[in-house]
Amino acid sequence: MYESIIQLNLHDKKKRAEWMTFMKSLGIADFSDKEVDAIDFTLGMYDGDQLVGTGSASGNVLKYIGVCNKGVTQGSRFNAIINALTSRLYQDQVFHILVFTKLKYSESFQHLGFTELAHTELAAFLETGSPNLTDYLDELPKIDQPDRQKIAGIVMNANPFTNGHRFLVESAAKESDWVYVFVVSTDASLFTTQERVKLVKEGLSDLQNVMVVDGGAYMVSYATFPSYFLPSNVNNVTYQTMMDARIFRDQIAPALHIRTRYVGTEPLSKTTNIYNQTLLKELPPKVNVKEIQRNKNESGQYITATSVRRAIQEGDVTKVKDSLPTSTYQFIKDHLGILQSRIKKGMNIDGN
Repeated sequence: MYESIIQLNLHDKKKRAEWMTFMKSLGIADFSDKEVDAIDFTLGMYDGDQLVGTGSASGNVLKYIGVCNKGVTQGSRFNAIINALTSRLYQDQVFHILVFTKLKYSESFQHLGFTELAHTELAAFLETGSPNLTDYLDELPKIDQPDRQKIAGIVMNANPFTNGHRFLVESAAKESDWVYVFVVSTDASLFTTQERVKLVKEGLSDLQNVMVVDGGAYMVSYATFPSYFLPSNVNNVTYQTMMDARIFRDQIAPALHIRTRYVGTEPLSKTTNIYNQTLLKELPPKVNVKEIQRNKNESGQYITATSVRRAIQEGDVTKVKDSLPTSTYQFIKDHLGILQSRIKKGMNIDGN
C-alpha cells in the first residue's frame, strides 16, 4: 500500500467535489460558506488515487478531519493526518493549536498530546502546544488574598464599547471588590480585537477595581466554533455557548477565584438571550450568574452595539452619540472612513 499526503485545492471544482463526497461518506455534510471559506489549507491522504483521509486548518483551529479506516490499522491514518497538519502549522510559525471535535474522538486527540479543556455530550474542545491555557492564566493579573475578596467576571465582545457595556461593568464594580472584564478575541468583528480592548480600557479607566484583559483563545466565539460536526437537529448556538460556559466554570473561574458572572439582560437578540440562558443553566452553583437590566439612551431606546454599527454604515454617528463613551465616539469619528470601508468589503455588522 502506498499512501501520500498532499495539499488539496478546494477552489478546484473537481477536487472540492471529491473532498465533499468523501466527507459526506463519513457523515459530515455541512459545507456552509461560513465554514469552508474560513479554511486556510486542506490536506488529503491518498491510497493510490483514492482519497482516504483529510484535514483542514483555519488559523490555529483544526477542522474537517476525517479518515477511512477500512483495511488499515485503527488510528494510523488519523495519526498521520494530524501529524501532517501540526507539522504544516509549525512551519507557518503556529505553535498553539485548537480543535473542536465530536466527543467520541477526544481520546484519539489526547493520545497525540492534545489536552481536553471542556466537553459536552456531543463535542469536545482540546488544545496542544504553547502558549496554552496554563500560560494564559499565569499572565493574567492576580488579586491578593482572593478568598477574602468578592471577585466577578464579565465577558464582552464590545463591538464597539458602549454606555450599555459601561453600565454593566459599573453595576458589577459597585457590588464587587474586583471585576475581570474579558474582551472576546476574534477579528471577525467590525472593530479589531486590538481596537476593542483599547476602547474598553479607555471607557473604564476611572474604575479602579476593574481589570480589562484579552479573552485569548478561551472565550469561545461564534467565529471560532465550527458546527459542521453537530447533528442538523441541534442548536449550534446552544452548543457553542455550553462549551464556552464550561471552560469558564471549570478552568478560568477557579483559577481567578471568580464567584459571580455578570450579564446584561437581552430583550432584542435571540442569540444573546440563548447565551444568557445557557450561562444560567451551566455556571451555578460554582459560579453565580447575575443579570443586570439593560439600560437605555436619552431617547428611551435600548443601547446596542448593533445600532452603533448601523450608524457607522450610514455615516451618521451623531445620532448614537448619547449611547457612547466619549472615547468610543471620538475613535469612531476619527476612523469613520476605515470602518465604513470594512463594511463595504463585506464585514457583517449584524449580530454581536
